[in-house]
Amino acid sequence: MSENLRGTIEIIFNITYLFLIWLMVVKMKLNKEKLKNKQQKVGGYLLLAFFLLALGDTGHVGFRAYAYMLGGIEKYSVLVGYGALATAITVTLFYIVFLYVWRYRFNKEFGIFHYFLIALGILRIFILFLPQNNWSSLNQPYIWSLIRNIPLAVQGLSVASLMYIDAQKAKDITFRWISIMIFVSYACYIPVILFNNINPMIGLLMIPKTIAYILAGYIGYRGVYKP
Repeated sequence: MSENLRGTIEIIFNITYLFLIWLMVVKMKLNKEKLKNKQQKVGGYLLLAFFLLALGDTGHVGFRAYAYMLGGIEKYSVLVGYGALATAITVTLFYIVFLYVWRYRFNKEFGIFHYFLIALGILRIFILFLPQNNWSSLNQPYIWSLIRNIPLAVQGLSVASLMYIDAQKAKDITFRWISIMIFVSYACYIPVILFNNINPMIGLLMIPKTIAYILAGYIGYRGVYKP
């Protein structure tokens, strides 16, 4: 696949993704006041989670698309790098907020493990700002990619597991499928983190990863806002 064709496909996919994710956020916002009292907190945190995801990804995929249109990401590596930093921060916050979605959906109380997951998210944000990440470069240090993504993997997979277990017990189809979509996203994301430096084609797994997030948002919207 030529670089120009790959860039064109990425631009089209990214713009489509941003349109869909923001459309869901807007529709959630417009329907939030219609929720019953017990669903207000669940809906509010779900809205916040996907707003953060949309905001960060606007920086990440939006800047990449902009760089491609201007002539290539190599010329605008700083813009692309800081877009990646933005989405790294917001996806960390996404899973912290999703912990509250789980809490209010299933009437749970936080314990030591849940506060550990929140602390892990805060630790990751601290790691993201360390200069060793070299965000301004397209060739960021592999070891630092691992260091900053291990906390995210533990955090996200733990939140998804909590959600899946309680959804199964409660026969909650909506949140069972949301948790499954999160598992799918990590099944695509982890190989990219581990092996993209060996074979860049593995980066194509980011497409199904992104689709999994869109589906999670759509399932959440249908199940919470339009039951």
